[in-house]
Amino acid sequence: MTILVPNYILTPNILLKDKAIAFEKTIQSIGNLEELQQKFPTAKVIQLQKNSLVMPGLINAHVHVEFSANKNQLSYGDFLNWLYSVIENREDLMADCDLTCMSKAIDNMLENGITTFGAISSHAMDLEACQNAKQNVVFFNELIGSQAGMADALFTDFLARLDASKAVQREGFFPAVAIHSPYSVHPILIQKALGIVKNEKLKLTAHFMESEAERNWLDSSSGDFKEFFQTLLKQDKRVSDAKEFLSYFDGFEALLTHAVKTNEEELEQIVEQNHTIIHCPISNRLLGNPTLNIKKLNEKKIRWVVATDGLSSNYKLDLFEEMKISLFMHSDTPLLPFAQQLIKGTTVHAAEALGLNTGEIVEGKNADMLVLDLNTKPNEELAIHLILHRYNISKVFINGKLEKGNE
Repeated sequence: MTILVPNYILTPNILLKDKAIAFEKTIQSIGNLEELQQKFPTAKVIQLQKNSLVMPGLINAHVHVEFSANKNQLSYGDFLNWLYSVIENREDLMADCDLTCMSKAIDNMLENGITTFGAISSHAMDLEACQNAKQNVVFFNELIGSQAGMADALFTDFLARLDASKAVQREGFFPAVAIHSPYSVHPILIQKALGIVKNEKLKLTAHFMESEAERNWLDSSSGDFKEFFQTLLKQDKRVSDAKEFLSYFDGFEALLTHAVKTNEEELEQIVEQNHTIIHCPISNRLLGNPTLNIKKLNEKKIRWVVATDGLSSNYKLDLFEEMKISLFMHSDTPLLPFAQQLIKGTTVHAAEALGLNTGEIVEGKNADMLVLDLNTKPNEELAIHLILHRYNISKVFINGKLEKGNE
């Protein structure tokens, strides 16, 4: 048993002052230090420095670790140009990112306060790195392939990768399933994969409505994607439309990444099925895609969370940076309430979306916690300052274990 003694605790729903936290793997009790010492007389006490703040560990729900070698190989500014550059440079990027490269990206996330991440794994090259990670990992085995003739081979490969992730036996590692997108996965594959998701109660995610090209292709088999599919895959028509794709996900409470081109009907489907939207502002900007309409999501009470995407469409894996960019992009939102939503979108709301017992400093939750060194006493605008000033993270606890910093 350990008792952590900060000046402040952001739960993140409320700010507590002069309370201590008793924890093992989970948080056992929150209260006055004297009361906790009487309750747990053999507990080790860690007294933190002045103006220390404990908050929940950050949760990065969507990241592509396999593409962490990218620096300047890919083209930014337009989604199709970026996609072509990914295809052109894929082999080099994959070859350049070995275990050391991927482990460095994962360690950088830890340094930035990310205690849980959702790894979108296309080839399982990142399995070992994610297995060895100190963080909690939801390992989304990705299924992709729009050609019916390749369905059996693609599904066999997907099953092999899923089985390999299910063989990982360590605390905080959760096998899961990703359907790449409505334009890139044949309905036969989707339905077969969702049968496994349902039977094994796995978490589910997909890219959805990321670009204008996707919108036009799914609506009418037209637009910028037409040449792409004709040239590379000899396809003249979409394999499903957006409504059909979303209907496959009924009953699953999936995480849908980007969703910047969703229409009213699709948003209503998302509301009805309690899906979550993953907001990746830096990725959207770099690929020339629209900004997510947060105001509309809030009006419809759609849960949204914040993620970095991968280094194929970002320059760092840092949720504080991601929140800052989002804070400035959404200039039509009230500043303080939006900053508070961003904090929740990287903690409690992300945990709820992933079905994990974390994301809050509350009794019974897993002890995934950050210690931040504030410069001064916090005020009512703490959420804004956390995002703007990127305070030093001196300690990181994951499942009660100190994974960064000294005791």
